[in-house]
Amino acid sequence: MTSITHDAAPIQGQARFFHHLYGGISAAALRCALELDIAGIINRHDGPITLAQIAHGIGSSSLDVDSLSRLMRFLVHQQIFDQQESEEKPLYSLNECSKFLLKDARNTLSSFAMMITDPLIFSPFYKLSQSIEEGGIAAFKTYGVSTWDMFASNPQAHKCFNDAMVCATMLNIDVIMSNYDFSSLKGTLVDVGGGVGVTLNEIVTKYPHLKGINFDMPDVVSSAKAYEGITHVGGDMFTAIPQGDSFFIKTILHNWGDDKCVQVLKNCRESMTGRTGKVIIADIVLSPTGTGDDVFDEARIGMDILMLTYFDGGKERTEVEWKRILEEAGFLRYSVIKIPTTVSIIEAYIE
Repeated sequence: MTSITHDAAPIQGQARFFHHLYGGISAAALRCALELDIAGIINRHDGPITLAQIAHGIGSSSLDVDSLSRLMRFLVHQQIFDQQESEEKPLYSLNECSKFLLKDARNTLSSFAMMITDPLIFSPFYKLSQSIEEGGIAAFKTYGVSTWDMFASNPQAHKCFNDAMVCATMLNIDVIMSNYDFSSLKGTLVDVGGGVGVTLNEIVTKYPHLKGINFDMPDVVSSAKAYEGITHVGGDMFTAIPQGDSFFIKTILHNWGDDKCVQVLKNCRESMTGRTGKVIIADIVLSPTGTGDDVFDEARIGMDILMLTYFDGGKERTEVEWKRILEEAGFLRYSVIKIPTTVSIIEAYIE
């Protein structure tokens, strides 16, 4: 065979272009795997299984086996599932990636994937160029209202979003609990924007010397379960926050612009019962250039584009940007603790 010498750079550039262009296909294939429950079917067997066994588990009388085979070929190529060659037929198994597709697993990302690929929720991305060119928010140009108002009027989309947030909460809280020590806190810990109290319950259960206040909008906390040691309080974090010794804010501030974040942090400072407490922020800290050598850097910078698309002022921040809003809110000292997930822990002190 005659070899032809090519300039490597254009070829690599073309390959990289197609990789990004077909990124949406990977997301669609993930959604397809979730809707067919392929990971669940494999997990319910003791070891790797054949395509015929996957087809049987799907249980459709009109199943297109050839289409399923091509889907599995793509998912294996994307390293979402593993394939082992046997004497007769290929065998498929879960790997560390596809385990996140298991719907009943504690650390599943299934609902998060379903939200990201939901047609209605994804649609503002088609208005992103218009929002950059004209100003404004892509979500508002798509829905005619804010993202939050769209969710309020669309129960199905709102449930999809809430389920995704539970996914993200369970994944992050396990990493936070394994890598951050709450034992030095005293008195009352207020979870600002704590949803239905899942995160705070994990903390108070492990550190029962703490009392917890789960603080969120009234319509959110009204559906919260009762947890021992936790009081649910409804209100508006931009107006006032319940008194506490320390405050926990997990993936809330990235939804808002700097002025709103400063107001929330000032409200925390004013509600702090002493000067020795702290605000514990669990949120993304971008590398200065937006890229780095951390395995989660791509997810972090991608989340910033999500914030840009959906929320007025929403953004992920570098450490310099965090420092600026913390100082403006009166927190003159802080530390950043990196943990093995997308978010970091920021401890902010009054003095």
